[in-house]
Amino acid sequence: MALDTTALNRERHRLDHLEDVWLFGYGSLIYKVDFPFLERRPASIQGWGRRFWQGSHDHRGTPESPGRVATLTESPGEVCFGMAYRVSPVTFEHLDHREKNGYLRFFIPMTFDNGDHADGLVYVAGSDNAAFLGPAPLQEMAKHIARSGGPSGANADYLLQLARALEALGARDDHVFALAHRVECLLAGTGARV
Repeated sequence: MALDTTALNRERHRLDHLEDVWLFGYGSLIYKVDFPFLERRPASIQGWGRRFWQGSHDHRGTPESPGRVATLTESPGEVCFGMAYRVSPVTFEHLDHREKNGYLRFFIPMTFDNGDHADGLVYVAGSDNAAFLGPAPLQEMAKHIARSGGPSGANADYLLQLARALEALGARDDHVFALAHRVECLLAGTGARV
């Protein structure tokens, strides 16, 4: 699959016939809301886990030295907490460009914090995309994140802002929190291996 998925996403899911669309955000879409929305609600999806296995060549890294950002992996029994936004279909012109680095969008069932359900679009970077970095030991990923940066800023800022946003939602994510702790230790110069 090509690195830039903008055109592919627009071909796969035409949205112009819809009045509004729910979007599920699980990474920077939780805390960096640079798009208009009609409504915002905490939500979760079942059977998916958030992992820092996707390369970022355009935001938190460079083509020569990609950073690590979140994607979703199928994980039976896991619950991924995030934020759902009800948006106008025209908003995806911006979002498709923002999430172009290997992410494909598809509809997924979401559960809102009050127990209601709806289908929402989610961007997922699968293992078949050109920017996929895959799993690695947590300490190795932490070192990678601590030293990476790109046009949107330091890779560590992305991770630490996500961890704070999840804490504010009251959401647990062992992968994100363990990685954030290691990165904080590296940045503080302790290099702790916990």
